[in-house]
Amino acid sequence: MRSRESLLLREIVIFRQNQFRVSEVFIAQQAQALRRYAPLYLGRMRFGHGPDGARALLLRDLWRHAAWPRMLAQMLTRDPAPYLRLLAGRQPALVHAHFGIDGVYAMEVARRLDVPLVTTFHGFDVTLSDRHFLRSPAWVNYPLHRRALARQGQLFLCNSSFLRDQALARGFPAARTRVHYIGVDCSAYQPREPAEETPVILHVARLVELKGTEYLLRAFARMAAGRPGLRLTIIGDGPQRARLEALAGALGVGERVLFLGLRPHEVVMEWMRRAMMLVLPSVLTASGRAEGLGMVMLEAAACGVPVVATRVGGIPEGVAEGRSGLIVPPRDVEALAAAMDILAADPARRTAMGHAGRAFVVERFDLRRQTEILECWYDDLVQAHGGADSSSARAIAHAGSPL
Repeated sequence: MRSRESLLLREIVIFRQNQFRVSEVFIAQQAQALRRYAPLYLGRMRFGHGPDGARALLLRDLWRHAAWPRMLAQMLTRDPAPYLRLLAGRQPALVHAHFGIDGVYAMEVARRLDVPLVTTFHGFDVTLSDRHFLRSPAWVNYPLHRRALARQGQLFLCNSSFLRDQALARGFPAARTRVHYIGVDCSAYQPREPAEETPVILHVARLVELKGTEYLLRAFARMAAGRPGLRLTIIGDGPQRARLEALAGALGVGERVLFLGLRPHEVVMEWMRRAMMLVLPSVLTASGRAEGLGMVMLEAAACGVPVVATRVGGIPEGVAEGRSGLIVPPRDVEALAAAMDILAADPARRTAMGHAGRAFVVERFDLRRQTEILECWYDDLVQAHGGADSSSARAIAHAGSPL
């Protein structure tokens, strides 16, 4: 099993304050695909079970009593001592933070350990305007320490070329900022059989303005009028759910739209295999938020499911336009309805797009190949840094008094 193999691998820290969110399974999928490094998950809280055998060190487990005041204090001060206490006796080779917000916390941990820091940007961390970060105690440190992160981080990875452009515009160094698609496990997601398809349009998203679910509902109401057997399934939750459910009723399609709420990833993939298409109608918000790539589109393509999406952010990088899916302007209900109607009316085209999407993902987004690239970058950083093991031990030994 992985735990026994890990004894022979170099340990690295996968840093995310909120570990194992259902909407962020791609983080653990990448970490578990590592072959030369063993992931150790470090963060503030657990929001899911995580992969089988995953090792996680969390502040919530460290602080059994009066946890919230302590976590709030650490959130505001970025004090690395609690994390160093969790790491006592370990000598990680590097720290890999996911999201720039977490990078400013991981920066202090990596500095004390004297190991390289890798930070991956996924979307809102390089698209949202600073005034929105300053409204939250969990986010306020990011704009305040972003320049320090840009100076101190050894490698910055962006989940699309679009995000790299955004990161460069915010001051991250071009020489150390690279595009790296996390990818999907093409061996785990096999193409579905034609008989598995049902008359269901699938939408998987957090129910916030960014995802454009309102426009999907309006487009569905327009194109489904002449298709009584067609259904729309929405997987995800968020602050807009009640309003969206009311909108579906007002549009006269309430009984044909299934709001499932948050569901485990394996349930999402079961629905994916049954869907005739996946729709991701994301928009650019007034706050500057834009879709970094849209990992769910890659999962759909891996299963042989065609996609309808919008020309926003990094979305076009994840679709072979016209071959694996259709791309329409954002907030354009008529264009979205027309694209959905085209696919709903043409089973042969859906099948052809599904095959093309699978080939596109295997060629450009295979998780194992992308992770091999990542590990080569890890190797270069660790080798260039040198002496990581002994310096890590010294840092942990002087982490400060018990908390």
